[in-house]
Amino acid sequence: MRTTMPAFATATAMLLAMTAYAFAAGSGGTDTVNADKTATNELCPQEDVFFDPGNGEDILVPSGYKVEAFATGLNFPTNIAFRNTGNGFEVFITEAGHSLTSKCNNEDNYPGTVDNNPFLADIVVLNQTGKVNRVLGKTTDIAKKAEPQFLHSPSIGVAFENGFSGRLLASDSRQGVLGAQGPKNSSRIVEVDPDQGTVTELITGLPTGDHPTEQITFKDGFIYWSQGSATNSAVVGHDNNAAMGGGVDTKTQHDVPCQDVTLSGNNFDSGDGHLTAGFSNHGQSGKEGQIVKAFDGATQPGMCTGAILRASLSDPQNTVEPVSWGYRNPFGLRFAPADHPLLQGGLLITENGEDERGARPVANAPDRLHIHRGNQLDYHGWPDRFGFLESSQTVFTPIGGPSDDNPDAIGKPVLPLLLAPPQTVTAPLALEPADDAVVGLDFVPAEFAGGGNPGNGVSQGDALIAREGDFGFSRGNGTPEPGHDVERVQFLSSNQISQERFMFNCRASDQEDSKALGTKICRNPADQAFGEKIHGINRPVDGKFGPDGAFYVVDFGAVRDVGQSDPETKFRVADEGPLVQIPHTGVIWRVSKVSSTAVAGGQGAGGTLGGGVVTNTTNTSQTAEGAKQTSAAVGSATPTTQGSQ
Repeated sequence: MRTTMPAFATATAMLLAMTAYAFAAGSGGTDTVNADKTATNELCPQEDVFFDPGNGEDILVPSGYKVEAFATGLNFPTNIAFRNTGNGFEVFITEAGHSLTSKCNNEDNYPGTVDNNPFLADIVVLNQTGKVNRVLGKTTDIAKKAEPQFLHSPSIGVAFENGFSGRLLASDSRQGVLGAQGPKNSSRIVEVDPDQGTVTELITGLPTGDHPTEQITFKDGFIYWSQGSATNSAVVGHDNNAAMGGGVDTKTQHDVPCQDVTLSGNNFDSGDGHLTAGFSNHGQSGKEGQIVKAFDGATQPGMCTGAILRASLSDPQNTVEPVSWGYRNPFGLRFAPADHPLLQGGLLITENGEDERGARPVANAPDRLHIHRGNQLDYHGWPDRFGFLESSQTVFTPIGGPSDDNPDAIGKPVLPLLLAPPQTVTAPLALEPADDAVVGLDFVPAEFAGGGNPGNGVSQGDALIAREGDFGFSRGNGTPEPGHDVERVQFLSSNQISQERFMFNCRASDQEDSKALGTKICRNPADQAFGEKIHGINRPVDGKFGPDGAFYVVDFGAVRDVGQSDPETKFRVADEGPLVQIPHTGVIWRVSKVSSTAVAGGQGAGGTLGGGVVTNTTNTSQTAEGAKQTSAAVGSATPTTQGSQ
């Protein structure tokens, strides 16, 4: 353990950071929300967006709940935690800083002084009314942004060791240094003094790449965290800023297996003479039967990508180990209550599916929900199984997109990287729509339960999951398009689960209390707020219940993207893409219960839950259809295991 920030430096950093946040909230400077309700990125002013969250008037939630804007004007908030203070509580929010790829997202060239630079990471601390108390961990000098005593960009995870008390830990990386890609093995977990802001490194040398060290949680003296994949589908490509032409690229992070894996001999052509195998450097091909050893490319044993890792809080650096792997980007993770009737203390994990991009592009890959139990290492199928299906299934065949490395990949099956799985594959709990980006989650406590529409009440133990939405790498999926919303996963007494939209954009003029159905409905669901020019959600990335029993949704803010799914959100200047972050558009939404009258919970109320069929249901209490629809089963409520097919 190393403490690297003296008290006087911390106080200075806090003072400057508080000045920065006051500016960000609209007190002056170059980056305020304009009178015409637009927000801008000063490096790329043509990428301006509509921004007027209002009080969430264009967001629909079920009967018995209300939504309001708790805090606005934040810079790329990613995660939220709470601390009881005796006379109330405080809210701790990570502001990611530089986290996506675009020349517009550059802290080094951003106009103004360091204290108003939105692309530098910090933790902003609010009181229970949403007012700023202080800001922690922000660098005092742009030249020192990568020094260990400051938070690095992006900073993502934040949590207190004992729920609402104890030590405050956060995750960050130096992913934002080189176009949101590197340097390698620069992710870490740090302890942050919640009052003074002193940053102490606990674990360093964790992998970096497409998806760094992300959300964190605790159990039985261990810290657990989601460690994302370094690439889109386990092959380093030009979407990872890998070198064009030349020899083997050893600078770009490749994926790191948690177990020995045997390569299939399938290599992927980036169109510049580079043929690349899985879990290998860009331009390094592999042969059938070649073994890549566990933790190859890591800074120490126990560190790997596409995994859930853990470490003992008593000696974190020396006890890192994987407990679950075979994920693309496991992001949200939360232990279910020990008395949860179905999950029984298991770890619920969200996984973002593959994109149509890079050296091994994938179309139509679903997002996934997983459950991990116990302490034995399990394997969930990535990179050769996307949900329940092998990667070579026709549904995943690339259809072509602007971010593919090589157009020759179009129309060809996504061949497996491994000769066989390293162990039996554990299937997902359930699937999510492609490109909806399931992220942070939490379980409904007793004080929030009981609202909802007749016959479909919200139950204690339901999961609420933020779904960030796509980045426009592929065409839109469905009408209305899923994502930019919050999903409710209900665990039913019939040993099933249902998945439905809980909170989503719907213009106030399209919201209706249906007397015929006895429910709130939306006649025309809307997409993300800045494209629709409404008072609503853009990119929800986390959701947690606070000490007051309300659900707090972290909205990252507006990002101009590739635009394949929604032309209104596409970056406007050709060389300013692919993903332009717009400062001061982050919002914390607060969803609270407004009635003490319990609504009949239907199948979700009580009962002993065990294994059974998982179903997807449409939330017809919030859409205009007349009856709840149940799709084909997508899995088993208690995850089954599947071998190689």
